[in-house]
Amino acid sequence: MKVTSQIFLSAFVLMQLSCFSSKITAQKNSKIKVYTTAENTNLKLTLSNDLISKNNTTQQKTSTVSIRVNTEKTDQTFLGIGGAITDASAEVFAKLSPKKQQEFLTAYYDKNKGIGYTLARTNIHSCDFSSDSYTYISEGDKELKTFNINHDRKYRIPLIKKAIETAGGKLTLFVSPWSPPAFMKDNNDILHGGVLLPEFAPAWALYYTKFIKEYEKEGIPIWGLTVQNEPMARQSWESCIYTPEAERDFLKNHLGPTLEKEGLGSKNVIIWDHNRGDMLTKRANLVFSDPEVSKYAWGIGFHWYETWNGGPPQFESVAKVHEAFPNKNLLFTEGCIEKFDASKYQFWGNAERYGINMIHDFNNGTVGWTDWNILLDQNGGPNHVGNFCFAPIHADTTKDELIYTPMYYYIGHFSKFIRPNAKRVLETVNDKSLLSTSFKNSDGKLITIVMNQSEKEIVYSLENQKEKTTITIPAHAIQTVVY
Repeated sequence: MKVTSQIFLSAFVLMQLSCFSSKITAQKNSKIKVYTTAENTNLKLTLSNDLISKNNTTQQKTSTVSIRVNTEKTDQTFLGIGGAITDASAEVFAKLSPKKQQEFLTAYYDKNKGIGYTLARTNIHSCDFSSDSYTYISEGDKELKTFNINHDRKYRIPLIKKAIETAGGKLTLFVSPWSPPAFMKDNNDILHGGVLLPEFAPAWALYYTKFIKEYEKEGIPIWGLTVQNEPMARQSWESCIYTPEAERDFLKNHLGPTLEKEGLGSKNVIIWDHNRGDMLTKRANLVFSDPEVSKYAWGIGFHWYETWNGGPPQFESVAKVHEAFPNKNLLFTEGCIEKFDASKYQFWGNAERYGINMIHDFNNGTVGWTDWNILLDQNGGPNHVGNFCFAPIHADTTKDELIYTPMYYYIGHFSKFIRPNAKRVLETVNDKSLLSTSFKNSDGKLITIVMNQSEKEIVYSLENQKEKTTITIPAHAIQTVVY
């Protein structure tokens, strides 16, 4: 299907989502509800109870896969799902008409008409998805006397405030730096890696606290922070290298104590903030096994780009950390589809990548999942170094149109239905043809997400201690079952 024929989705999505209430009312006597998104159909987060097999001789189907949910066994507590509100997202949002801005906010943050995002990330001064590089101080100001966030007041702060309002007044927001100012680094460059000079560690630690306090003065509560975005990557954009020992020592000797001294000791600190794999487990072991630094660390964050060299996702490293440190938290802090190509807006494999990663991450103990940019333009940017990528929603700013990709719907199958403070419940699936994860919300509702990557529909039975239901999932589809 051509991209031009897909623009209608900007109107279609809200029509689909606004139909939820009426459809639910019509089936209010049903104990189970099935929502489906499927390739080559009109199903987009659509209530589809017609896919439930009826208990009579003519419509009863025989299941080939069994999903057994054990509500007596629970694991991690769910934090939330959301995406990053970057400079790029905010700049694109500002170019939309008020009508399209409201449509966009509703699509992401309204829990009834949209997909109910509850989690967000934003950058401490510039990152690659900014139109240019900047900091909050004059270069060379080691005492931070010139610190101000005026840059962010034009685009980013207004969007964050609107997102919070649309989400019902609360959004769990964490913040991440991509690099200290140039003069604080050994390469005297905000770009291209480099390391933090020891003499500037106290000033850099204080910088985080000033940012948090200034945002909170704006009425934007900050839930937590990561120590450094991708601390082992020397990038052409804003970046800074921390060895495992360097990150540990900076948190232990500077950032942790400074947060406490500045009255921000309750903020949740996330280490690593880079890819899954051996380094994820190494960082966790180094920090969480040391009581003097572990006390400052809420948990560990990770991305999905370990597949850059053609290898598979290393989900097992997430499981190892969860098993070794069950009292610490695992948070997915960034992921996106790289290498933007407008001809692939509706490429279904992109959405299935999200579904695969989200299901495996949750099943391995992850408490929350954060997509990268919530919005980009028709070029996959803006980005000041040209590494353009996909977002779940794009805006064609020349036409004032929103383009909803299948990724948006796949994420929504999780974010709309699994709510903060839910508990993951354990399950078994007897056939690898389906992927699944289950949660129990605090209101007692069970949520099971089922994903079919195959070329054919599959009939499966969903069972718990009380009931068994037979459901059909179409080819290349994802379902959320609420019961």
